[in-house]
Amino acid sequence: MAFFFLHLYRLRSRRTAGGFSAPLTGEKTMAKNIKYYFDHATLSYKKVRITFLQRVRNVLLWFITTGSVWIIIYFMIANFIPTPKELTLRREIDNMTINYEILRKQLDENEKRLAEIENRDDNIYRVLFESEPYSGSKRTGTISPESYFDSMKGYNYSDMIISTSKRVEELTKRLYAESKSLDEVADLALKKEEMLRSLPAISPVSIDIMKRANLSSYGMRLHPISKVWKMHTGMDFGAKIGTPIYATGEGRVVFAGRDASGYGNYVIIDHGFGYKTLYGHMSKIRTTKGKKVLRGELIGEVGNSGRSNGPHLHYEVILRGQKVNPINYYYKDLTPDQYNELLERASQHNTTFD
Repeated sequence: MAFFFLHLYRLRSRRTAGGFSAPLTGEKTMAKNIKYYFDHATLSYKKVRITFLQRVRNVLLWFITTGSVWIIIYFMIANFIPTPKELTLRREIDNMTINYEILRKQLDENEKRLAEIENRDDNIYRVLFESEPYSGSKRTGTISPESYFDSMKGYNYSDMIISTSKRVEELTKRLYAESKSLDEVADLALKKEEMLRSLPAISPVSIDIMKRANLSSYGMRLHPISKVWKMHTGMDFGAKIGTPIYATGEGRVVFAGRDASGYGNYVIIDHGFGYKTLYGHMSKIRTTKGKKVLRGELIGEVGNSGRSNGPHLHYEVILRGQKVNPINYYYKDLTPDQYNELLERASQHNTTFD
């Protein structure tokens, strides 16, 4: 009821003043930035008084609310809406990935091609020039120490960067090693004529002597003196004492004399290119240490010196320190038929001399 009379009073006041008033509410703004509330106990408007703590609380609530809203907005933007800089970085990463795949395929192709060159080098070029394959240890590994690659760890794409860097360095080292190997092959090619003159390629005795001589071949057989089976590391030519012995290739005499080896009087010639030849049980030595000899030059005479069971020449071919079968080194003297006949005679083991 009181509220009703108050309402009538307000309407009368409005008409009396001829002004305008806002609709009645529980709280009314009577002046700018000043708030009032209606007190039902006194039926009057009273000024809203805000304490300092309330003001501080309101300010804090405003900052918290506003900050929370901005954090949510930032989170949405940061996670779902890429920035121009991020778009640029993504394009750069995509471009880098494409280029990396191209680089990886090029590395695969280059490694494949280099492996083919290395194979031809070891199994064709060096075989033709009768040279040892290039050392594998010089072709493997990286140029930089492992600590260099350890320094790359701890970053994005570290594994990819380290793996690619190692492959590039390994390929670089293989290329460098192969260039050195091909330099050696080129040097061998330039020395091909010298090599052909130097390789043991004829019989150490004349063909007539070879055709009628008693032979003892390379391989296992019963030793005529010790009577035990042992490896015979050369080829024996039975002949009269004084029969001429010839150098089978151009080279330099590195030994001419006698020692306790059992060869009696013997000569060793170094032909270069990994080859040496030995001529044992001579009666006379017709050369001297240090002398340069030519293929077919007289170096001694057949004899029976040392551990021998009769006059003969014991002949050895030594390739890179290994004693190989001399029967494969008479190709400049023999026709294919004569070579086959020599193989058959040598295999019969009719005579053993040492």
